[in-house]
Amino acid sequence: MNQIENKKNLFALFEPFIIIVFWILLFASPLFLGDELDWMHVFKIWKSFIPYLILFIINHFVLLPFVFFRNHVWIFILLNILTILIIAFGVSNFPGNNQQINEREMRHEQEFRPGRDFPPPHAMNRNMRRPGPPPKQLPPYLSFMIISVLIIGFDTGLKLSVKWVHSERQRIHAEKKNVESQLAFLRNQVSPHFFMNTLNNIHSLINFDAEEARESIIRLSKLMRHLLYDSEVEMIPIQKEFEFIRNYVDLMKLRYPEKVKIELHFDKNFTDCSIPPLLFTSFVENAFKYGVSYDQSSFININFSNKKGVLSFTISNSIAKNMENSEQGGIGIENSRRRLDLLYGDRFSLNISEEKELFTVNLNIPL
Repeated sequence: MNQIENKKNLFALFEPFIIIVFWILLFASPLFLGDELDWMHVFKIWKSFIPYLILFIINHFVLLPFVFFRNHVWIFILLNILTILIIAFGVSNFPGNNQQINEREMRHEQEFRPGRDFPPPHAMNRNMRRPGPPPKQLPPYLSFMIISVLIIGFDTGLKLSVKWVHSERQRIHAEKKNVESQLAFLRNQVSPHFFMNTLNNIHSLINFDAEEARESIIRLSKLMRHLLYDSEVEMIPIQKEFEFIRNYVDLMKLRYPEKVKIELHFDKNFTDCSIPPLLFTSFVENAFKYGVSYDQSSFININFSNKKGVLSFTISNSIAKNMENSEQGGIGIENSRRRLDLLYGDRFSLNISEEKELFTVNLNIPL
C-alpha cells in the first residue's frame, strides 16, 4: 500500500515539477548571455517575461480548470485570445517599449546618415548600390502574441497529457478491481451444495472406510484453504493450482459410480511457473455439472501440458442426456472469459466446441 501511495505522490508532483523547471530555465537564460553580466540588461529581460507569466497563471489556474475542462472549448479559446490581445495592447503601449523603439530608430538614422559610413560618391562604382536598412523586426505586440500562443499551447498540452495519464491509471485501477471482484465471484462458484454433498459422502464413508474418509477430510480442508487464502494473491505457484484441481476432482469422485470415467493428467514440464488463481475452476465445474450422469456411461478428461512456455489446458466431457438441450457454460464460463481478457489481453486463446455428445474447452495462456 505504501508503494502505491508513493507512486501517487510522485505522479502528483510531476506537473508542478515540469512547470517550475520551465520557468526557472526561462528566467535563468539571461544570466548566460554575453561574456559580462549586465544586471540592468538582465532586469529588463526579466521585466519583459512578466506578461508571459501573468498569461500563464490566468490560463493554468483559471481558464483550464474552470472553462476548458468543463467542456467549454470555444469559450476557452475566445477568452485566451481576448487575454492575449489585452496584454499585447498593454505591452505595445507601455512607455518603456516605445522608448526602446525610438532609441532603435535614432540609432538606425545615425548609422545610415549620408556620408558617414560610405566613401565619397566619385570613389564608388556606378553599379554599386547603397546598402538598404536592416530587416525590420517584428513589432512587440506581434512577437508577444506568437510567444503567448506557444506558452498557452505548452501549458494546455502538459495539462491534457497529465490528465490523460491520470485517467489511464484510473481505468487500469478499475479493471484491476473488476478482476478482483470476478475472482471473488469465482471463489463462490464452488457451490455450497458441493461442500454439503461432500460432507455427506464423507459421513457415509466413516462407517465402512474410515481411512478414505480421513483422506477426504484432508482434501476438503486443503481445497477450502486454497479458496480462502491462496486465491487472495495475484499469482500462485502452478503446483498449488494443480493440487486444488486434483483435490476437487478426487472429492467429486466420491459422488459418482465407477462407470463415470474421470481422468486427470498434469505434464511434468511445469517448474517454477506462476499463474493467476482459479483460472480453471469454472471449466471444471461446468464439466461435472453437464457431463456426468448417474444412470449412463459418461466421462471427463482433463489435461494440462506445457508447450514451449504456453500452458495448454484441455477439458472434454460427455453430454448427459438430460442436459442435451441446456446451454453449457453460462455465467461462470462467461466471467472466466472476461477475466482472461483482462489478465492477458490478446495473449490467450480460448476455444469452446460442442458436438452431439461431446463438449470441449481448450485454453492456452503464456507462462
